[in-house]
Amino acid sequence: MKNLLLQYKPFLLFLGKFIVSYLILTLTYQTYLNRFDAKNTEVDSFTQLVANQSKTVLSWFDSNSFTMPHLKEPSVKLFYKGKYIARIIEGCNALSVIILFISFVIAFTGKFKKTILFIMFGSIIIHILNIGRIALLCIALYHFPQYEHLLHGVVFPLVIYGVVFLLWVIWVNKYSLYATEVHKK
Repeated sequence: MKNLLLQYKPFLLFLGKFIVSYLILTLTYQTYLNRFDAKNTEVDSFTQLVANQSKTVLSWFDSNSFTMPHLKEPSVKLFYKGKYIARIIEGCNALSVIILFISFVIAFTGKFKKTILFIMFGSIIIHILNIGRIALLCIALYHFPQYEHLLHGVVFPLVIYGVVFLLWVIWVNKYSLYATEVHKK
């Protein structure tokens, strides 16, 4: 048993760091969400920020883009060219994707300063990409509503998770302690 633990120690350390950081970040996020009353259609402030930033991007293409609170559920209605196109819910704010990203980076530890900078840089990239994703999705849904499932369920998740995967590859190969050990050999 001891030999197995020694043999798989790097993997077990990775798994342990990932699980602990993911649980801590998820519980922190859930505590934040619990401050808002979803039963009274209250939207958390970060989701509201994402909706407003998406509206700002849409307004670059059409001045008749706006948001309004949804009166029956905790979401924000997003309008493009004066037409109700989408609702922004908590799951649209990409914080769960950012938590997953951060947990992986922490699990594949690097030097402290590089880790913090990469987490900040990557989180900002994911956030900006998410705003662009929502805006482009609204424009695409305005013109091609018949492809909603393909656009919302396949294409845009593929893009955002693809970028997260690319960031992970960059982290592991260039900045993690694993990368520095490989370069030393």
